[in-house]
Amino acid sequence: MSLKTPKLTVVGAGPGDIDLITVKAIKVLKTADVVLYDALVNEELLAYINPEAEQIFVGKRRGCYKYQQEQINELIVERAKSSGHVVRLKGGDPFIFGRGAEEMEYAANLGLEVAVVPGISSSLAVAAYQNIPLTKRGSAESFWVITGTTKDHKISNDIELAAKSNATIVVLMGMSKLPQIVKLFQAEGKNNLPVAIIQRGTTSREKLGIGTVDTIEKIVADNELKNPAIIVLGEVVKHRQVILDIQEQYANELKG
Repeated sequence: MSLKTPKLTVVGAGPGDIDLITVKAIKVLKTADVVLYDALVNEELLAYINPEAEQIFVGKRRGCYKYQQEQINELIVERAKSSGHVVRLKGGDPFIFGRGAEEMEYAANLGLEVAVVPGISSSLAVAAYQNIPLTKRGSAESFWVITGTTKDHKISNDIELAAKSNATIVVLMGMSKLPQIVKLFQAEGKNNLPVAIIQRGTTSREKLGIGTVDTIEKIVADNELKNPAIIVLGEVVKHRQVILDIQEQYANELKG
């Protein structure tokens, strides 16, 4: 049993670009006694961890779970009681479909101190890196961030509701449900609504597909896009091309 106070801090690592981790997150990593990190965490960030801390990979790769969620919960508590400060390092923001709240609740119920350091969510940053704003005056007054796949492995009912709105829709973990998503938007007459799919956004392995509700499935197939990826549906997707056109025009004027 450690003499240190058992504590869990859930930390968001951001969407992939190591520069998008927060200063506070780095400070917390330097104080960790144990770090449990996920597959979507850029492993270059591990260099910020206290060199004396134990590092444990608990993520999922290629459909294979290193640990089930219940085992992760138990590991957090066991290591906190034996070592002190456990940092749970998660990709993106731990409160945006990251199960950070569940882990904190489990730990708190067993007597651990708990804290969270927010991270930059892929739902915001990945689109922004492609010059796609989630809101824009005259195009979108709001946005939805929805999981494509629920805990029952079904498509979220909220996507059907969102398809009826004029908001920007960001779907996380939704690539396997893309055909169903397309049908829901087609049913609302939004066949020509712009769509962007961004795989491994903010990283050097980023891939992009731009189309419409009617064309996006072919674009995905042609470009071999797959998870991890986000789906953005809305008029704001056009902003990316607007910026590219302005930049090209300005470059041509300089040459001329």
